[in-house]
Amino acid sequence: MEMLYNSDNYAVVEFRVPASEDENPALVRGGYEIVDKFNRKEIYLEGALAESFKQGVEALIEQSPTVEDIDEYIERFSSLMQQPVVLH
Repeated sequence: MEMLYNSDNYAVVEFRVPASEDENPALVRGGYEIVDKFNRKEIYLEGALAESFKQGVEALIEQSPTVEDIDEYIERFSSLMQQPVVLH
């Protein structure tokens, strides 16, 4: 687990699950958890959606974005966020 981004509005954490000894080492699973702090909702992206998110972030990084630019990109995923954030 690695914190990739943390602003006043959003937090993005990357999860990587390495392949076990029985699996192909090229098969690394994982994804991204995005938390909307204002609306207290979250989503976990994996598979093709996670790859699309990653590519979008990489393209954005090449443009030297501001925090507002990054938050605007992440906001595109807010309509998918259904899981309420619960603190234990």
